[in-house]
Amino acid sequence: MQAHAPQPSVAVFDDLLVVVGGGTVDNDLIQELYASGGHLVGADGGADQIVAAGLKPELIVGDFDSLKNPHSWLGKTRLMQISEQMTTDFEKALYSTRAPVTVALGMTGRRFDHTLAALDAVAKYAHRRRIVLVDEQDIALGLTETFSFKVEPGERVSLHPLMPVTFWRSDGLKYPLDAVKLAPGVRTGTSNEALSGPFTVVPEEGVHAPYLLILPRKYLASLIAKLLLEKR
Repeated sequence: MQAHAPQPSVAVFDDLLVVVGGGTVDNDLIQELYASGGHLVGADGGADQIVAAGLKPELIVGDFDSLKNPHSWLGKTRLMQISEQMTTDFEKALYSTRAPVTVALGMTGRRFDHTLAALDAVAKYAHRRRIVLVDEQDIALGLTETFSFKVEPGERVSLHPLMPVTFWRSDGLKYPLDAVKLAPGVRTGTSNEALSGPFTVVPEEGVHAPYLLILPRKYLASLIAKLLLEKR
């Protein structure tokens, strides 16, 4: 299979996009997201993870260095083989697709460098698309602006800066973020807590500094529903 430069064409999805990588993946979750209407995309070897869950990717993106038997996929699904080595397969999948909401599985765990690279990719694209990273325990939504959500009273709500970000205020959190600046290596918002359930965080307007909203994984379905509703 001949490698080539990034294609100008972009795969467009009008609903939930599920990008699967080669890290730690819950097969049951892949099946649940697919059953709810999610479109499955394999980030290189992540396609094999989709197959292990008993499903088939609609698209495979990457340099195909970790995909088992890439030639066997010819004629079976859409392939985007991209040879450049400046980005990870996850980022290749991001710049080769468009979707209102993207859930990324298998981008964390197994290899720490891949986890860090996934965070960098979220930081780069958070201002123009909704990306949710999922691991064994938590979900992490990349944001650059005001966001509101509802969890159970007393639930853990963490905020992690991907770049320095100043919050003008927050509502509904045990530890307010009024005039608080978070920055990597300086201060983070780990293990805050929702007081009554609903909460809002309000970063400084016009700056668009990326940060992560981190919640327990049990809120994934309700978060996806909210994000899709906002995009309609």
